[in-house]
Amino acid sequence: MSLTNTFETRALEWLFTTGSPTRPTAWYVALFTAAPSDAGGGTEVSGSAYARQSVGASGLTVSGDNATNAANIEFPTATGSWGTITHAAIFDASSSGNMIAWGALSASRTIDTGDILRIPAGDLDFTLD
Repeated sequence: MSLTNTFETRALEWLFTTGSPTRPTAWYVALFTAAPSDAGGGTEVSGSAYARQSVGASGLTVSGDNATNAANIEFPTATGSWGTITHAAIFDASSSGNMIAWGALSASRTIDTGDILRIPAGDLDFTLD
């Protein structure tokens, strides 16, 4: 996953200035059918029972330079086609809000009526180099 421009700036401000950028207090995983970028954008899934899924403060674990999901992240059963999911992102709100980081899935997945997308524990990884 890649930090967005906004959160790269916040990280640099925290590291190299005396400013105190506001830290998110909630994290939500979103799914995309077209790639976002460091500037945002992309096409987030909408409709057909789709909703961003909360990953609480204890939902991410950090070890070394990697953060990962501590538990399964399960999206609701699709009531219609969501299309082909190619990317995921982390936001600071259940709707709208700021995209924090994004990345491509290791394998795209087409979600049709009745399907459930589940990200198993340990499979949503964010690494800083």
